[in-house]
Amino acid sequence: MSSQDLYNVNVIASDLLATPEEVKRRLPQTDQIAQTVFESREVVRGILDRRDPRLFVVVGPCSIHDPKAAREYARRLRELARRVSGTLFLIMRVYFEKPRTTIGWKGLINDPDMDDSFQIEKGIMLARELLLYVGGMGLPAGTEALDPIMPQYISELITWTAIGARTTESQTHREMASGLSTPVGFKNGTDGSLAASINALQSVRRPHHFLGITQQGQSAVFRTRGNPYAHLVLRGGGGRSNFDAVSIAVAERELRTANLPANIVVDCSHGNSNKDPNLQPLVAENCVHQILEGNQSIVGLMLESHLKAGNQSIPKDLSQLDYGVSVTDPCIDWETTEQLLLKMHELLRGCDRLRKPAARAVGT
Repeated sequence: MSSQDLYNVNVIASDLLATPEEVKRRLPQTDQIAQTVFESREVVRGILDRRDPRLFVVVGPCSIHDPKAAREYARRLRELARRVSGTLFLIMRVYFEKPRTTIGWKGLINDPDMDDSFQIEKGIMLARELLLYVGGMGLPAGTEALDPIMPQYISELITWTAIGARTTESQTHREMASGLSTPVGFKNGTDGSLAASINALQSVRRPHHFLGITQQGQSAVFRTRGNPYAHLVLRGGGGRSNFDAVSIAVAERELRTANLPANIVVDCSHGNSNKDPNLQPLVAENCVHQILEGNQSIVGLMLESHLKAGNQSIPKDLSQLDYGVSVTDPCIDWETTEQLLLKMHELLRGCDRLRKPAARAVGT
């Protein structure tokens, strides 16, 4: 018996990637973009601390598959962000990695050519190029952290990070999030329960030690101080929504019991819309009305939105893709997005919460 009988038995090949340091040397962050990210993170922290009474809204495509369409979306969103800045802080949803329940396209970073060729280094470069474009416009970006190595390549360009429902229970992702420099939203489990996300929030706010890679691509032990800006994201699940006032009150109670800040972001898609994009505006408006009626815990919303409505399957001939249409979850179109955010802005302009002195989050 040789070592070949014991080592990498099921591995066909391995390809070296450029290190994070090399990628950043090729596509460097500018001082202007660094300032945008720094200031945007401070805004989100201010909202979570109740120093800023606005809502932050993470809005954009379910996933990025076409950088050209994403750039067009970013240009439109930047203009809209200026119009609603008095009440809403808009963060572009820029998701490059997609968790799959079984199989399927795994996102721009993993498979940029959408043909199962998995040109991951190309995907990393495309993702970073887009983030530099978005940041260069002065627009903050939000993403989901899925692969625990990927933050080393792009994290300094990110304002807000999500940990998805499928990975909220993962010790690896909790440890990673404890060291992220962004505020981090943990989604409730796919079954709709809060227990995993509450446990995650308690864990991620504490110090951790874990294995990772440095900017030079070397294995290292990372020691973190914990992330004080981890918060809950309600996305429904198990055939139920959890954005209504009763569900919000239950979540507030669970957070208080765990001695956690009552900071809640509502994902208007997924289980909360029963995966029907036409229901997303109704979810968002319901949350705004809760705020108008005195709610203090809802600090943010998430919307899946693209240039055009709906979604599409990935064809073998990629030239047949419909421009500006999602290839993962169905989205609302740009016109609906614009109308919704402008309506939310007008409603919130008269809200007591935005006129009164900011209050600290319960539990802080």
